[in-house]
Amino acid sequence: MSCALGLATPLSIVVSEGKCAQNGILIKKSQILEDANKIDTIVMDKTGTLTYGTLKISKLYNYSTYPKDKLLYLVGCIEINSNHPIAKSLVNKENKYEKVTDFKNLDGLGLEATLNNKKYYLGNSKLVAKLSIENTHVQDEQTLTQNGSSIIYVIEDNKIIALIGVKDIIKKDMKEVISKLEDLNINTIMLTGDNETTANLVAKELNIKEVIANVYPQDKTNEIKNLQSKGKKVMMVGDGINDAPSLATANIGVTVANATDIASNSSDVILLNDSLMSLIKLINISTKTLKIIKENLFWAFFYNIITIPIAMGLLTRFNITMNPMLGSLAMMLSSLTVILNALRLRK
Repeated sequence: MSCALGLATPLSIVVSEGKCAQNGILIKKSQILEDANKIDTIVMDKTGTLTYGTLKISKLYNYSTYPKDKLLYLVGCIEINSNHPIAKSLVNKENKYEKVTDFKNLDGLGLEATLNNKKYYLGNSKLVAKLSIENTHVQDEQTLTQNGSSIIYVIEDNKIIALIGVKDIIKKDMKEVISKLEDLNINTIMLTGDNETTANLVAKELNIKEVIANVYPQDKTNEIKNLQSKGKKVMMVGDGINDAPSLATANIGVTVANATDIASNSSDVILLNDSLMSLIKLINISTKTLKIIKENLFWAFFYNIITIPIAMGLLTRFNITMNPMLGSLAMMLSSLTVILNALRLRK
């Protein structure tokens, strides 16, 4: 009968992991299946997670003497070295770009590089402030953010030469995902380095009630820790290099399809498709797995409690004995019950 006890949990986990794989959910640790149903807060990055990350230029303000094509070529020379979703919208695959030197990824700010002996920066308004550059283009920035665009300042030798707005597309089933998470009493929070106006526009469309914007990568980790300190069980969903520390800090880290290698390595779960509906499936599978494990343990203990005292001869005074053949049959039935119950997870 101890065989049934030994099968009760691991068999359920193995069947559930297979079911997750069928649904495009790669589980790195079996413990995730026991913990996912305990999650009460899901924190999501915006670009590439809530949205497709396939950005397009919505507006370009050119403050330089460069023609538009030349300006975008300079931007492409720098952005081609980045893995950020914004970079893909600014790189023309048909162009042959010059190599830059001293390229740096400035966490939460943007990019830095040298090209033709000139220093270039591409980034957000926080980068402009950090470089102590006078910004006379705030009104243009506000126009872009009110339109739901993310903004990129182009800086050449400490002078703003352009402002680019790029706009993303929200994933088609995200509103339904947020609604289903709410039905499961799970709070959804958007955590993004993007500006507050743009983030709030996306949140409003998706009915996300809590937004934390303008966040540096290291601050994302602090926000996760802050939620955990309040007793929250936190799942972090992201895709970029900047999300890696917070993915590792959360109770469960989840990366979406096309995430960077660093983010995927830092996560506990990898979704192999673009749809975050897989999160709902993961939580449902986890809930059912825990239920089946408890049922298996009940039946395993039930058989042991009933049959072991008889097998030990403790009930012989009541003329209750067990034939060894019946004992073997009972042991087989206990294991078979656990196996068949675990296989219900395949449905």
